[in-house]
Amino acid sequence: MLADLAQINGAQLPRLARLAAGHDAAHTIPQDLEPSPVFPRAAVSKDIVERGRRLISGGKVAAFTVAGGQGTRLGYDGPKGCFRISPVRGKPLFQLFAESILATRRKFNADVPWYIMTSPANDAATRAFFDANGCFGLPREDVLFFQQGVMPAFDAAGKILLDQPHRVALSPDGHGGSLLALATTGMLADMARRGIVHISYFQVDNPLVYCVDPVFIGLHDARGSDMSSKTLPKADDLERVGNFAMTGGRVVVIEYSDLPEHLARARNPDGSRRFNAANIAIHVLSRAFVERLTADRASFALPWHMANKKVPFVDPDTRRRVEPEKPNAVKLESFVFDALPLAENPVVMETSRDEEFSPVKNATGVDSVESARRDMSHRAARWLSAAGFSIPMKAAEDPDGLFEVSPLVALEAEDLIARRMTVFPIARGESVYLE
Repeated sequence: MLADLAQINGAQLPRLARLAAGHDAAHTIPQDLEPSPVFPRAAVSKDIVERGRRLISGGKVAAFTVAGGQGTRLGYDGPKGCFRISPVRGKPLFQLFAESILATRRKFNADVPWYIMTSPANDAATRAFFDANGCFGLPREDVLFFQQGVMPAFDAAGKILLDQPHRVALSPDGHGGSLLALATTGMLADMARRGIVHISYFQVDNPLVYCVDPVFIGLHDARGSDMSSKTLPKADDLERVGNFAMTGGRVVVIEYSDLPEHLARARNPDGSRRFNAANIAIHVLSRAFVERLTADRASFALPWHMANKKVPFVDPDTRRRVEPEKPNAVKLESFVFDALPLAENPVVMETSRDEEFSPVKNATGVDSVESARRDMSHRAARWLSAAGFSIPMKAAEDPDGLFEVSPLVALEAEDLIARRMTVFPIARGESVYLE
């Protein structure tokens, strides 16, 4: 019990209890919302790209993965990062990221440390997975694990629930807690010791992510931005992604569940979608910005978002553990994008969905295992075609076969083209893996 209570910021408890009980406003939508300006990736100059390359080569950039989730929704019992996802070889998400970072180190002849935030539920399994796989070729001292913070679950009256008579009902505090965790676990201090200037942030569920992107990093640095974000056009009005917007001269993200439908469906005079910039959870943060945000750790807090959940609890009268059949508790979590309004000179850069975004959130359907494997295969086929291979097609934009290109071979299509490979014939329905 004492160990659990030590993980809770006691100074914030009165505010959290009022919030959970509905006595404080949790989140309101600003009335002056406007679309956020977006900078197209194609408009980034060669000088800025070179700037990003120099920062990477100079050892000024670290990779940071938020990986506290489990693979439960995928039908997998273990950390989500250990889930096998690639279409031909079945590589786990963690391996794809590790190979991407290793390829970046080789391409730029640079040290690129990788910080991985786990949760109490998956920390031991994640560490064991990396140990069993030799950190996938990365230096062990450059792969650093730390745990995110936790928050208590509250009942409708704002009282903390117990999971057992001697244990508090705790849950991860959201990806927004990653910034505070960087400070409290010593990871920020480690970055400072290594001379890291910028932190390349991404979440564990996107196998198409460009882990360390010189274009994005160069633009972020050239603009003097505290925090920059990647975006892409929404797939439809009600896509389940956050929306970049402006209020009071500041960039914000409004969650899909919070954006009123009339705004989600709003159109510009030319018929284009008004709020069309999707948040895809890829950011670059300056280390100095995170240090400023977390300088006073006791008072640090991004806005809290509430979720009604089913949480097992100990009945205070009978002292027996109850497994509820419907939501009985309020969980609070913070989101990293809520740091954007606190950032100076934020940049929102548009990129390509086909190239960089296909999250694995569900077992089937939208944003699923099957859609991610399809998108990985289609991207690999496009890269192979650009390098001179003849790709058999079932129909337009639908390759006939499965295709996979290891990050160790190419981080983008241009890398594959530059290799000037000898092409070979590809039969219909063939599985092609390039390493």
